[in-house]
Amino acid sequence: MPNMKQTQYRYTVQTTRLQREALKKVWDRDLPSPWGWGPEQEYPCIAHYEPRSYLEFRRTVEPGPGCIMLPWRNMWLGIEPDGYTHS
Repeated sequence: MPNMKQTQYRYTVQTTRLQREALKKVWDRDLPSPWGWGPEQEYPCIAHYEPRSYLEFRRTVEPGPGCIMLPWRNMWLGIEPDGYTHS
């Protein structure tokens, strides 16, 4: 289980550099594309898509069994310590 550190109001999950790089890649997938393709086109039910900041996105990470878990697009992504991402 990943190390956890208590801050003033909540616990934060300790991540490796490779996990943070993988998190950034997942976050980048939610940004609007210069070619006009993004989450609002993939999911037309999102009428007013407001992208989250990277910090807000990182705060959704939870500890998992030997990895960190991330709720993303109605599924869970697991990110291993070596940065490998799987659903």
